[in-house]
Amino acid sequence: MKKILRGPQREETARFIAFRSHWRFAAQFCPPAEAHGKGGIESEAGYFRRNHWTPVPPTVDLADLNRQLAGACRQDEQRTISGRSQRIGAALRGERPHLRPLASEGMDLAHPSFPTVNGLGCVKVRTNSYSVPLPAGTEVHAQAYASTVERWHEGNWVARPARCYGHQQQILERAHYLDVRWRKPGALAGSTALDQQRPAGLWPASFDRIWQARLARYGKQSGTRQMVGLLKLGQQYGRG
Repeated sequence: MKKILRGPQREETARFIAFRSHWRFAAQFCPPAEAHGKGGIESEAGYFRRNHWTPVPPTVDLADLNRQLAGACRQDEQRTISGRSQRIGAALRGERPHLRPLASEGMDLAHPSFPTVNGLGCVKVRTNSYSVPLPAGTEVHAQAYASTVERWHEGNWVARPARCYGHQQQILERAHYLDVRWRKPGALAGSTALDQQRPAGLWPASFDRIWQARLARYGKQSGTRQMVGLLKLGQQYGRG
């Protein structure tokens, strides 16, 4: 929401208006701090959470979690809400003919922007800077989703890191700087991208052993350049 007004009134963002228009529903808001105004849905959501998601079920990925959610909903169709005579599933079948049909196409929920690559090889999306393998001054089409930030250039996908919900952060990918590190190998050891990849498990201990062996045999500059060359091969053919 752009702004909370008096009572249940809101100033809606353009993206939210487009979202509810696409799916053909009207928005109804509660006054601030008065969620009890929609007590029925709050009560049912609490029942579902306590009976199906407490404790949090183990899951492999989002698709698996959605399958579990669908199964729990099917199970709840056999339940009868207190004070009602029909089971939930029977009531749903009775209401279904009166519901509007779903939109024939889905809606892209991404927040679009068109940032320009700065001198550090990054584009700013919201408040954070994300690296891209493109020269400074290039305009990029960024698509910010709930969990990722896609970057496109001239219709081609160039990067898709996990979205950062911090503020004023740099999210750098090592692969985007390999050409620079080849020309300036001394900058690899203290690079921000490397510092971010170590705790994330993207720079295993075996990489350091290989790197140290190259340094011992060929010296700092040549050894590091050889390590960058190995990383570039991994980028080209995969890490196996």
